[in-house]
Amino acid sequence: LMIMKEILSYFKDLIALFFPELCAACGRSLYRNERVICTNCIYHLPLTNFHTDPDNKMARQLWGRFPFVQTIAFAYFRKGNRIQNLMHQLKYKKRPETGIRLGELYAYELKRSTTFKPADLIIPVPLHPTKFKKRGYNQSECIAKGLSSILAIPVSTTNLVRLENTETQTKKSRYARYENLINAFHILDESEFINKHVMLIDDVMTTGATLEACSIKLLEIEGAEISICTIAYAE
Repeated sequence: LMIMKEILSYFKDLIALFFPELCAACGRSLYRNERVICTNCIYHLPLTNFHTDPDNKMARQLWGRFPFVQTIAFAYFRKGNRIQNLMHQLKYKKRPETGIRLGELYAYELKRSTTFKPADLIIPVPLHPTKFKKRGYNQSECIAKGLSSILAIPVSTTNLVRLENTETQTKKSRYARYENLINAFHILDESEFINKHVMLIDDVMTTGATLEACSIKLLEIEGAEISICTIAYAE
């Protein structure tokens, strides 16, 4: 058995020599003990530390739009920075493992925190089936899996669904985005969320319109409470 393990290890090293796994943030070859993102890039991520500050920028952006327990994001999204590179790999380069790894890294931060309020359930913002088919996975679900694996909070992926393939959001104002999304989401079985604190997961928050539309739908359920969690926050 030991000999077999050594042979497997040798072949893995040989494969890595000719086909090295590359860091999703900077493109450099990963060392043997690194996964998806190199240690240097992890160290230099522009962290928000929003989970330590209830009066953070993201919370202020969402105040008055719907009630929430907390709003948190892992890192700042800025043009050309590591987080933008990681989001690009996750959404457009068929690297779902990037989302899982980012979810894990954020979960370690949250687990160490005394101010983070754990939820009963994690819900990734759903993709329309057409977009899901094109991409092959939901990037928010990948992040949710990473968070769940460390925080031991179950993930619900089949109950909150997206009905409409809404027009592209990129050039719309916040209100136009919200109007575009208001009827896009539906809950199949409300009983799963009764009296539950749910943490809604998305990859990046810009205007917050998608998160707002999902939250308002979930808050129609008796006793439901919402927290918002994203990997990136675009100022």
